[in-house]
Amino acid sequence: MPGSGGYAPFVERSTPPSGPLDAFDDEAERLAGVLHTLADADLDRATPCPPWTVRELVVHVRNGAARPVSGLAVPPPPAPALDATGYFNPGIFDAASNAERVEATRRDAAAYRTAAELAAAFDDCRRRTREAVRAQPPDRIVVTRHGDGMLLTEFMATRVVELALHGLDLAIALDRAPWTAPSAAGVVADLLVASGADRVAELGWDQAELIAKASGRTPPTPAESAAAARLGITWLPLG
Repeated sequence: MPGSGGYAPFVERSTPPSGPLDAFDDEAERLAGVLHTLADADLDRATPCPPWTVRELVVHVRNGAARPVSGLAVPPPPAPALDATGYFNPGIFDAASNAERVEATRRDAAAYRTAAELAAAFDDCRRRTREAVRAQPPDRIVVTRHGDGMLLTEFMATRVVELALHGLDLAIALDRAPWTAPSAAGVVADLLVASGADRVAELGWDQAELIAKASGRTPPTPAESAAAARLGITWLPLG
């Protein structure tokens, strides 16, 4: 049954090439709107992604949203090595690399003293990314920060995942209702189901519930977990 947010029921993945690009624009616009409503004091709130504050998590999201620009600026490899699901390999970072990522983000975030500065930085980032991506053909190969080649549309799907799921984290931190765009929820839902996509509808979740539960933002109940196991449904492990 559709939820109050107007989300469509989950359907098996059949994303058109423009789907992740449109979803990125939609989700980035929603996040930008939220950032423009923040007070400076909101930036110091704790988030579900410790040790990051709201300020630091927004900078992490901004950095991720900017990666298509840098990935398009280098010569592409002859063929893609990863799809969107392969990108989220949990073993892609070791503990030391993860610790450095966290600290690098905290150092970057220290430059933003006000909510207005942070909102302006995200606005600039999303516009630059949109312009860079829309100038490319759908079969363009982009280089990830790990040095792997991916189809641009597949890489943009990973950007949608980061925007949408960290958007849920920010909504929790800010005490607000989730603002996930339906187009983004659809892209994320398609990716999060590792197996059993044809049975997910039997869980009775809409897309908003699916992405929250499958990503662990809202842990499923024991009964829901048992139902998913009985139906042969597994979720994509996120690195």
